[in-house]
Amino acid sequence: MANIYYEADADRSHIADKKVAVLGYGSQGHAHALNLKESGIDVRVGLRAGSSSVAKAEAAGLTVMNVADATAWADAVMILLPDTEQAAIYDEHIGPNLESGNTLMFSHGFNIRFDLIKPPADVDVCMVAPKGPGHLVRRTYVEGGGVPCLIAVENDASGNAKAFALAYADAIGGARAGVIETTFTEECETDLFGEQVVLCGGTTELVRSGFDTLVAAGYQPEIAYFECLHELKLIVDLMYEEGIAGMRYSVSDTAEYGDLTRGPRVIDDHVRETMKTILEEIQSGEFAKEWVAESRSGRKRFLALEAAGHDLAIEKVGKELRAMMPWISAGKQSVKDTSGGQG
Repeated sequence: MANIYYEADADRSHIADKKVAVLGYGSQGHAHALNLKESGIDVRVGLRAGSSSVAKAEAAGLTVMNVADATAWADAVMILLPDTEQAAIYDEHIGPNLESGNTLMFSHGFNIRFDLIKPPADVDVCMVAPKGPGHLVRRTYVEGGGVPCLIAVENDASGNAKAFALAYADAIGGARAGVIETTFTEECETDLFGEQVVLCGGTTELVRSGFDTLVAAGYQPEIAYFECLHELKLIVDLMYEEGIAGMRYSVSDTAEYGDLTRGPRVIDDHVRETMKTILEEIQSGEFAKEWVAESRSGRKRFLALEAAGHDLAIEKVGKELRAMMPWISAGKQSVKDTSGGQG
């Protein structure tokens, strides 16, 4: 059974007098920095020279420094930069400016799990990972709530790494919703697996394949879009609120029977074997090696696949239909407007 902590379990004294540098001002970076500041923490944002995010961070009332200076200034450094860039930035700007007794923090275990970053033994290494996008971390904090967080400790040089991680999670609002203790390895491997097999990879391919099947059979693209993509939010919301059984209770008997009898035919043993293979690729480091190599070589394949995705028929139809439904985005601020890239 997981260890779950709440506000009453967090001792803010472990972070109250610390100087915290948040490196990066993307989706997570802007949320962490602003939430920490409003929790009374002395915080600086570390960005590369010439970053387009500097103006946005300063406009939000934050003090910006370059990455090396922010690291040297801080007692605790939270790295919220792209996974594939962290190691190079660490080697050049972060590592040389760490001091004994500092705390090095991450929101994802990728670089520690796959040995891309190797911190010194006299530095605490811990993780605080909100289980939601940065704009939600920020919005729920402002509203008085929070997004659940994971915490993990990889190296406890001071003996207080866990207490500090919990205090940090509390300061960004996570303890209001619940903080679950894990490890860098568990967080990293399950996070990558969830993204690839269910949340992003699995869902997008399932939706696209369903759409393409209907259109190929002669049905109108607009109808296929509604049935395979638009209504997905209804089902996901029901599962989010009530679980799978609650969703099944809420839909029609016809829909539930189709779910129970046809779902296992779509996600069959062949698919489950593929899932196991993908998990093995993550656990062995094969995926990490592939992704780092792709990024370092210019991301040619990544960019080609991304561009091809923008040209899909379901994207074109969806853009037209969403323009007819302005209420979908009414009152919502684009993530691009609230934060920069990644630093």
